[in-house]
Amino acid sequence: MYYSLTDDQRQIQDLLRRVAREKVAKRADDIDRTAEYPHDMYALLKELGLFTLPFPVEYGGTGSMLSACIAIEELARVCYNTAYLLLVQWVPFGAILHGGSEEQKEWLLPGLASGEMRGAFSTTEAQSGSDVSGIRTRAVKVPGGYKINGAKIWCTNSDLADFVLVAAKYEQDGKDGISLFIVEKGTAGFTVGKKEEKIGARGVPSCPLFLDDVFVPEKNLVGGGFRAVMEAFNSSRPLIGARGVGLAQGAIDHATAFVQDRKAFGQQVSDFQGIRWMLADMAIQTEAARNLVYRAASLVDQSAPAVELAPIAAMAKCFATDTAMRVATDAVQLFGAAGVSAEYPINRYFRDAKVLQIIEGTNQIQRNIVANSLLGRVARAR
Repeated sequence: MYYSLTDDQRQIQDLLRRVAREKVAKRADDIDRTAEYPHDMYALLKELGLFTLPFPVEYGGTGSMLSACIAIEELARVCYNTAYLLLVQWVPFGAILHGGSEEQKEWLLPGLASGEMRGAFSTTEAQSGSDVSGIRTRAVKVPGGYKINGAKIWCTNSDLADFVLVAAKYEQDGKDGISLFIVEKGTAGFTVGKKEEKIGARGVPSCPLFLDDVFVPEKNLVGGGFRAVMEAFNSSRPLIGARGVGLAQGAIDHATAFVQDRKAFGQQVSDFQGIRWMLADMAIQTEAARNLVYRAASLVDQSAPAVELAPIAAMAKCFATDTAMRVATDAVQLFGAAGVSAEYPINRYFRDAKVLQIIEGTNQIQRNIVANSLLGRVARAR
């Protein structure tokens, strides 16, 4: 029912906190300002061997989603983009690990684990973001494999990825199903478009994808269908919540230091009761979010059934990212006029927090998941 950190997890926390402060923090503003991919930060994470952290020991990991959340939190506390580098590697790794064939695992997982290979995961389309079942990209069976036609948007890491896991509809037992297809870089008809200019998450590119009669061999179909797609989302949601916790804690760190260094009306700004209560509320909300995220991560580690995990993971993602937005907003307020200046980093936390409320399933969708667990699904009108 409850989590507690092991000695190994506390060592991970201590290591990542030190690395974040000494090596990552000084790069964070520059990554955000230039919107250039931080190859040096990727190399650092690769050197630390973090790309398998949540996965089984046989792949070099810890077998712990909680450990992964701790790492994400510590990195996001100083740099959202560096934390994101881990997540975009972990999602395709997890999808292949849980839904892929043995051949696909042998082909892709070693490279993802070492960092020599990059992957990406794509479901979102212009007309269907939250409604994954509404995607129009289609794979048609042809001799030896499938031909895929369609278009995707907001595919993060796609212009750097060696392969993209593309969700597409295809005919299965006479009915439409949805599954993931491994589309390799350089495949004929597969085009990655220009990266989007984003308000936050600027250091890791998100691009549209265009698929025009893209042939993928039979071996590139990932098993599990639509259920595997949704389970990949469920099991990764604690990681999104952990980014929210990290952002909120980082905003508190900056705001606390700022108000302690300022004076107004003859006294320290941090001595005003209104300021102290604002910071207290920020800390209370963040600690509540942290506990909910760690609880969700522990359920993943316990291999909890989807019916139990899905609503808790949705709560964790929703509450933690809403908290990040509230805390970052209050932190900007505590900075006063400096909060809207590009000279101070707090505006970066505000922009990145807004992104988190939308990606990996909007927070409105998370509320639907929780409501469905209480009341059942609403019958669709025919």
